[in-house]
Amino acid sequence: MRMRTRRFLPLILPVFMAATCAWAQVAEPEVGGVLKPIINTYPYTAQQDEAILKLFADARVSDVADALDTVGLPDTTIMTPDIQALWRDTKEFSHRIQGVAITARYVKTNRVVPRVPQAEYGKWAGPWYKTITPDAWTQQIRPGMIAVLDKAEDGDTRNIGSANFMDWKLRGLRGIVTNGGAGDTDEIIAERLPLYQKRLERGFPPGRSEIESVNLPVMVGNVLVRPGDIIVADGDGVVVVPRQHAAAVGERARRILEGDKKARRKLYEKLGLPLDKSVLP
Repeated sequence: MRMRTRRFLPLILPVFMAATCAWAQVAEPEVGGVLKPIINTYPYTAQQDEAILKLFADARVSDVADALDTVGLPDTTIMTPDIQALWRDTKEFSHRIQGVAITARYVKTNRVVPRVPQAEYGKWAGPWYKTITPDAWTQQIRPGMIAVLDKAEDGDTRNIGSANFMDWKLRGLRGIVTNGGAGDTDEIIAERLPLYQKRLERGFPPGRSEIESVNLPVMVGNVLVRPGDIIVADGDGVVVVPRQHAAAVGERARRILEGDKKARRKLYEKLGLPLDKSVLP
């Protein structure tokens, strides 16, 4: 056995060394190095998304929560109440959103942050944005999507601000749900950009955070969210509908909503209240 090992060692050693070097390059990338692999697991077409979202048009969290009970999912897909709407509109209800989940996860970095002269800071920070914490998920936005961002472990870091949020909305994003938060919240409220968050975040990403994955399952508000799941959010919080149950839940939620509108419309009339959007067919 020793003779055979010695004979094959010159053949095995170069392969082992090459694999070791390749691993080392991936495991210890330089700041400003190669973009980390982003795995796209989104399995649904735009046509499939459009069809399923028609079932959830105007749906409220309460309607969907009741419908989830009927398929055996009571409470298991309702996010914790600390994920709340940043603002509410009780006239047009424009803070309410229904959409298809696109996911990303950000984590706190453990890279050494060098001290750089103030004049050189921009040259150092720019590559960090491009290669370590790029918002790679935004390249996959299409109309009807809601970004579900796991930022629980990225510290006080703002990847979300009013300017980039407006740009994402122009691409078709309906809103953002995150267990982190955003900066520029005064402007986000003024611009009526639907945001459901846990906390405020103030610091720039360079030196603070990295993007870990895009369109893989995440945990937000103690709920598992997979790419393609249906998200419904309003003043009551956020609820997730696993895509495999979306058709049944959507149909049931619509019947619940229609019945509720009819009942409340009669009460509005008896009380002499002016009809609003929440009770109109």
